[in-house]
Amino acid sequence: MILLSFDIEEFDTPAEYGVTLSVEEQMRLSVEGVERLLAILKKHDVPATFFCTANFALRAPAILLEMKKRGYEIASHGYNHSSFSPEDLKKSKEVLERLTGLPVTGYRMARMMPVSDAEVERAGYRYNSSLNPAFVPGRYYNLNKPRRWFYTGKVLQIPASVTPCVRFPLFWLSFHHLPFPVYRFLALRTLKHDGYLNLYFHPWEFIELGKMKELKLPFLITNQSGRKMIKRLDAFIACFKQRGERFGTFSSFIEEIVEHKCV
Repeated sequence: MILLSFDIEEFDTPAEYGVTLSVEEQMRLSVEGVERLLAILKKHDVPATFFCTANFALRAPAILLEMKKRGYEIASHGYNHSSFSPEDLKKSKEVLERLTGLPVTGYRMARMMPVSDAEVERAGYRYNSSLNPAFVPGRYYNLNKPRRWFYTGKVLQIPASVTPCVRFPLFWLSFHHLPFPVYRFLALRTLKHDGYLNLYFHPWEFIELGKMKELKLPFLITNQSGRKMIKRLDAFIACFKQRGERFGTFSSFIEEIVEHKCV
């Protein structure tokens, strides 16, 4: 099963490079990106999970309700993308549940940073997808962590997918920079080995970041953004659907693990 997920947040990435955008502009760019990726998902009729910050949801409730209408799973990405306190775990869950009328059972920490497993469980989440079990200089050093799903207490941990053996991360940056046939090969190999793929992206990847020089974003982030990213994701989904591979939400994946032991 392929788990497509998107971290829906206010676009605060430029702040890491000394550029401060107003919240209104952060939201405008993120909403534009969400609308583009929703079009791709609708075209292929595939399920997905959206990890959404409460801040984004409160400022763009219509987008949240559109996701609900289409049957996508909504999970928590914290309250604000640029700050965190343990209280945010429960607060963000409550906001999303109030706005959608649906239970929110999943969590992903902003930027896949460490988060207390005990706090996640205490806040009432069923699963956590905040681990990238790879070595990414300056960001992650998790080579000692499991690379496939595992339990911590009552919470199911679902790490982002990395390749077997060498643990090459298949996250959004790899999707942008690897030649498409190479990424497709690595993804297929990992899917066959593990029985599933956990891939994650962001809405701002689908806007033309390369043309926005004022944001001072490095090539590492702007490469293959906008229309090229739309084309890549479109081709990826089409390729794997043609192969007969299944796409699912995190919750549907968990039901298979817990109830049917298919993985």
